[in-house]
Amino acid sequence: MKKLIPAMLILALTAGCRVQVDKSKDGTDKNVKIDTPLGGLHVRAGDTSAADVGLPSYPGAQIVPDKDGDKSADVHFGFGEWQFRVKAVHYETSDPQENVIAFYRKALGRYGDVVECHGDQPVGSPAVTREGLSCSDAKGNSKVHIDEDSSLSLRAGSRHHQHIVALDKAHGAGTRFSLVELQLPEGVDKGSGESN
Repeated sequence: MKKLIPAMLILALTAGCRVQVDKSKDGTDKNVKIDTPLGGLHVRAGDTSAADVGLPSYPGAQIVPDKDGDKSADVHFGFGEWQFRVKAVHYETSDPQENVIAFYRKALGRYGDVVECHGDQPVGSPAVTREGLSCSDAKGNSKVHIDEDSSLSLRAGSRHHQHIVALDKAHGAGTRFSLVELQLPEGVDKGSGESN
C-alpha cells in the first residue's frame, strides 16, 4: 500500500485534481484523499475498528499491527458507479482459536450463511453461501486472497459484499485474527453467466 500511494499521487497531480495528505504524529502518511472529476481514492489508516467493519470486537482482544505495521485500514476507490472498498482491522487475544471461531461464526450469521475455509477449500458445509460466496472461485469471479499467514477464515455475504474473519496460523498460546469488510464493484461478475 505504501508504494501505491506515491504513484497515485503523481498520477493525480498530472490529472488536475485535489490531493490531501494528513500525517500522523510520527510523520507517516495517515490519511490520503485524491479527488478527480472522474472519481477518487481515499485511504484512512489506523482509525478503523471492528464496528466499522460491521462486526463486534472479540471480548478482551486488542488491536495489533500486522506484519507491515498497519493496525487497520479503510480504502475506498471509486470512479462513477464503479466502487471498491475494503476495511480491515487486526486483533490479538490470549484465547484459543476455537473460541474466536465460535464467537465470529455466530456474529457473521447476521449476514447469512457462514462458510469456513482452510485456504481456498471449504471445511464442512455449507461450501457456498446462498448468495454465491465460496472459499475459492474457479469461475474467475471475485476472489479474495487472504494473507499467507491466515490458514483459516470464516466468510459470509455475497461476492459483492463480504465479511471475513481471517485467523493467522498458530503463534504461541494466543490467537491473531483480522476482520475484513469487502465491497466489490457490481459489474465484477459480468461475463460469468451469473448475476449476484
